Amino acid sequence: MSAQEQNQSAILLIHCPDKKGLVSAITEFIFKNDGNILYLDQHVDAEQNVFFMRVEWDLANFSIPAEKIGEYFSTLIAEKFEMQWRLYFSDYTPRMAIFVSKMSHCLHDILSRSQSGEWNVEVPLIISNHPDLEPIAKTFGIDYHTVPITKENKKDAEQEHLDLLSKYKIDFIVLARYMQILSDEFVSHYPNKIINIHHSFLPAFPGAKPYHSAYERGVKIIGATSHYVTAELDAGPIIEQNVVRVSHKDNIEDLVRKGRDLEKVVLSQAIWHHLRRHILVYGNRTLIFD
Repeated sequence: MSAQEQNQSAILLIHCPDKKGLVSAITEFIFKNDGNILYLDQHVDAEQNVFFMRVEWDLANFSIPAEKIGEYFSTLIAEKFEMQWRLYFSDYTPRMAIFVSKMSHCLHDILSRSQSGEWNVEVPLIISNHPDLEPIAKTFGIDYHTVPITKENKKDAEQEHLDLLSKYKIDFIVLARYMQILSDEFVSHYPNKIINIHHSFLPAFPGAKPYHSAYERGVKIIGATSHYVTAELDAGPIIEQNVVRVSHKDNIEDLVRKGRDLEKVVLSQAIWHHLRRHILVYGNRTLIFD
């Protein structure tokens, strides 16, 4: 057995109606099949009577083959307790596409983290509606496709996007300050698999110059929000948020600089949670098991 196989683990994200015996049933399933639990966290929403869990276990000595775990778990446990569940494996490397426009700060940060080995991810594709950032892609050896978008060609452009995403076998998408609104049709192909970064705590200060608006209001904190993209603009499940303090001493350039630094960090944290399978989406909310 290789070192990679020895280190392989399985991750289950579960939610279902809350009832007695859930934790016992899940952990007994793992224990009886010689699995060693590496992580377990749970939460009960008392108001909605919903049980949530993330559990990860080592597969080194697990008696059920990896390709059969989902089938066994569904038959023996999930159906009995009416569970909604997703199963992941730690040795799978997700493939991420990045959408950009002209701002490069988030793109640089993502590529640095991915190429340094900080993240277990492949980035084979960058898509943009402008050619400006192609030199960055070339530096990192990543294919860059420019697809200009107008009101007249939006549907065709998005179909070109979908064709590229399929060709490159993309698992999820990151909008790294991509200044285009995705159609409902496009979003439907990647539910809870498109991560966006938004300046400020949503929905404050919309528009192309948020930091100018914040400066004019004399704000004392500025923030950033990363969320999954849904059909409703900037209203998807929130993954990560953070703020930084500002004062009357800060000019617009200071706000832009601080804001962009914050955007990079908040977006990278959201990507990290997604890659590590920390996120359970329920309705329009997320539970982050970190």
